[in-house]
Amino acid sequence: MSQNNPDQDDQTSGAKKTISLPISRVRLIMKSSPDVSSINQDALFLTTKATELFVQHLALSSFNNGAGKGNNSLSYSDLAKTAEETETFHFLTDILPKKILARDYLKSLEQMQEEKADF
Repeated sequence: MSQNNPDQDDQTSGAKKTISLPISRVRLIMKSSPDVSSINQDALFLTTKATELFVQHLALSSFNNGAGKGNNSLSYSDLAKTAEETETFHFLTDILPKKILARDYLKSLEQMQEEKADF
């Protein structure tokens, strides 16, 4: 029979303090998958930490490549631009599309309909 190591408990509680995302929310998202029946605490912690590091990397890359660097701000357009231009984040283009004005969208929609009518 194994006993809990007090040093290991201190490390675990210290590691949980380094996470700023809510673990309960990550657990809820993970459980929303029909393929997941149970979640190991270590897997939950690692997934939460990896998600946090990914979001931090995305934000830092977007900030460094964005227009808001001069005034210390990060905008949605910076995130969308990074998702579109950086191969690493290209899978996010559906989630972070570039914003366009409604009138520009309507113009492009009309052009597409005209092109279909030409065929």
